[in-house]
Amino acid sequence: MIETIDIVKSFDGIQVLDHVNATFADGQVNMIIGQSGSGKTVLLKSLLGIHTIDSGRIEYDGRNLPQMKEYEVRMLHREVGVLFQGSALFDSMTVLENVLFPLQMFAHMPKEEMEDRARFCLKRVQIAEHALALMPSEISGGMQKRVAIARAIALNPKYLFCDEPNSGLDPQTSLVIDKLIQDITREYNICTVVNTHDMNSIMEVGDHILFLKGGKKEWEGSRDDIFHADNEALNQFVFASKLYKEIQKVHK
Repeated sequence: MIETIDIVKSFDGIQVLDHVNATFADGQVNMIIGQSGSGKTVLLKSLLGIHTIDSGRIEYDGRNLPQMKEYEVRMLHREVGVLFQGSALFDSMTVLENVLFPLQMFAHMPKEEMEDRARFCLKRVQIAEHALALMPSEISGGMQKRVAIARAIALNPKYLFCDEPNSGLDPQTSLVIDKLIQDITREYNICTVVNTHDMNSIMEVGDHILFLKGGKKEWEGSRDDIFHADNEALNQFVFASKLYKEIQKVHK
């Protein structure tokens, strides 16, 4: 579980996160949503320790990130997997080598065990054996995303962060990636935090949703709660399209 307690973050005197309190539970797909400039990316980067918060607490199962010593942060990062927006695979490495990379960097195990683990993770995300020797440029965007997920779970993380996981993907492939993230989250009881603006993802797999507006927590709840939420800002954001307005009417 990850908790943010009254966290504040400013840049050049402008407050971007304004006393945000939130809880991200294990075994759930926790989503951070909001318009551009709402603070959701800053929150995600603060959770990862990329941004240092001005005040407040970020607790990983009771461990306060801002107060950790450098070696403690390094140990924590071994428990964290990250799926970057553009997959961020290494162009000069094969599919298998990309997944092996975090194991070679952080795992203390024989070479054979590392390769077995990498192959297991790739199989789990349904990457065929013949594709392991291919370069990222030789596979589709959807396959690249699945390889990136395999790399993110290679170290068997307790916490998984996904930044716009469906960026650049077609709707059908996006659904596959959403379901894969959800399945892995539940299967391994991972605390998964997803930064997204994809309404389909929110409605399909959003177990817990945090809606930010102007750096503040405006609303939180489940995807089912959204349809009955009495929050004008949330409704304007989620049900902006005619299609979702009709869906909202049906649920009400």
